[in-house]
Amino acid sequence: MLLYLHIPFCHRVCPYCSFYKHTPGATSIGTFVDALTTETKSRLTETPRTLYLGGGTPSMLSPGHLSKLFAALHEKIDFSQLDEVTMEANPATFDAAKAKLFRDLGVTRISLGIQSFTAHVLEILGREHSVSQASESVGILREAGIPSINIDLMFSIPGQSKDDWQQTLEHAISLEPDHISAYNLTYEEDTAFFESLRRGEMRENEDHDADYFHLADELLTAAGYDHYETSNYAKPGHHSTHNQGYWRGEDYLGLGPSAVSTLDGIRWKNVADTARYVSQIQSIGHALTESETLDTEARRLERIALGLRTKEGISLDLLNPDAITRALHLADEGLARIDGHQLILIHHGRALVDPIAAELV
Repeated sequence: MLLYLHIPFCHRVCPYCSFYKHTPGATSIGTFVDALTTETKSRLTETPRTLYLGGGTPSMLSPGHLSKLFAALHEKIDFSQLDEVTMEANPATFDAAKAKLFRDLGVTRISLGIQSFTAHVLEILGREHSVSQASESVGILREAGIPSINIDLMFSIPGQSKDDWQQTLEHAISLEPDHISAYNLTYEEDTAFFESLRRGEMRENEDHDADYFHLADELLTAAGYDHYETSNYAKPGHHSTHNQGYWRGEDYLGLGPSAVSTLDGIRWKNVADTARYVSQIQSIGHALTESETLDTEARRLERIALGLRTKEGISLDLLNPDAITRALHLADEGLARIDGHQLILIHHGRALVDPIAAELV
């Protein structure tokens, strides 16, 4: 089982992000941490394989709040048994002392939300860190002894040229992180970018997306990174075991506001409202708002959609006869290969994973 904790706080809300998040405002972070520790103690009944703190911006929690939260986690979990402990971080939210605290608390992997090493692109994205802060943050984490460092990058951003993207990739490579995630910007509902797209102020271009995707693949694989999932590249020994668990369909428990869980074929979600989350934890001990039972067909479709994103691909056993015929056509077209009983996307097929998955389900 995988364990995910959602920390919803951000210093500012980025215009492209659709995850549940907000500025602290009137919400007491201390009260939230108390509620999250209470939920952890009551809902976590087995030792997870991995732990992931996402958000939001977990790294903006104060040293005191982080120490309190991790003390509760250590009470419930033997960290020596965990494969990985990841925390998402913003370069503007920590210094050397705080980075050392991350390591002392048991964090083994930091995922840095950098997105770009081009100043004008950072401004478009509403990021609060500078290019120099982003670069320096990697060294700070190295000095603190964090075993594995990931850099999140994004492409196809409005106003971002192909030269901007190449410069960002080359800058990231020069910092020698252990892992790089390169995400295609998507216009999600309930974001400022989506509203700009709807008004015609921004535009999507699939050919443009594919060019940027292939540039990342070319530069990062040449630099020794294994392109093991559509958006993820890792040095040997630094693949994200937590995310691999999601892609393989493992059970996971999500705690915190808006967090989703899937255990034993049942999926449920916590209320996406921090104040209500805290109130429900205090009053009834849980914050569940909706649940569903996943039938065999739903799980099959998820396995296809997620598995095609990985370099291992999917078993042909997941496909019906018509889909197998289409899979063979993909191989003939050079978009996929059949390796034993596995269908694996290759070359241009990797950039077309979503439409290909839609064809095969």
